[in-house]
Amino acid sequence: MMPGIGGAQSPGGLTLKAHGGYLVRLESFGGLELLRLAREALALDRAMGATGLTVSVNRRRKVVRLAFVGPFTEGRQGAHWYGAHHALARLLSRAANVTVQAYVYDPDEGEEVIAYGNGRRVGGDRVVYEDVELPVPLDEMDDAAFKYMQERWPMGHLAYVFGLTRKELLRLHRVSPSRELALEGQDAEGEAFLAALLPTAQVALPESDVL
Repeated sequence: MMPGIGGAQSPGGLTLKAHGGYLVRLESFGGLELLRLAREALALDRAMGATGLTVSVNRRRKVVRLAFVGPFTEGRQGAHWYGAHHALARLLSRAANVTVQAYVYDPDEGEEVIAYGNGRRVGGDRVVYEDVELPVPLDEMDDAAFKYMQERWPMGHLAYVFGLTRKELLRLHRVSPSRELALEGQDAEGEAFLAALLPTAQVALPESDVL
C-alpha cells in the first residue's frame, strides 16, 4: 500500500501535514469556562510547557476545533499526542453535555477518532492506511470511488455527522475565524474573544467559512 492515501489536497496541490486536536459542535462558548477547563486538562494529562489554546470555528455548522500550543503538539509526533491524551475531551463533554471527539490525522499513516460523552469514552474508530484493502490498484481507482472510500473512514464519517465535507473538516485547523488564546491570560478577555468567534445570535452568515 502506498502511503498518503488519506492525504487531502489543497488548491495549491499541497498535501496537508499531520495534525490533531478536539472537535465538537457547540451553540456557543457561554458559561463553559473553556480556558479553565484547558488548564485542568493539561494538569490531568501531565502536559508541560503549553502556552495557548487554538480555537477554530466553522460558523455555518458551529463546529469547533481545539488544539494546544506547546512543544508536545508540534509536528507529526505532536499530532499523535492527541491519540493518548483526552482529558479536555472528557471535561468538555461533561461541562457542555455534548459529544467531544479527540482525533489524529496523519496522511502518511492513518486517522483516528475517539468520542467522549458525559466524561466517558463512548466510541471511536481507527484506520491504518497500509492495512486498507483496495478493490483495485490505487492508480486504477477513479476519483469518485476514491472519495467514497475516504468518506467511510473515521474523519470522513465524522465530517458527515457534522454536516461538512471531509476536506472541510481536515482543513478546519486552517480556517478563519480562528484565535490563539493565552492560557495564562485574563479569562474574561479570552471569553470575549470566544464570544466573537461563535456569536449566539448569527445572521447573514456566508455559506461556508474561508478555507
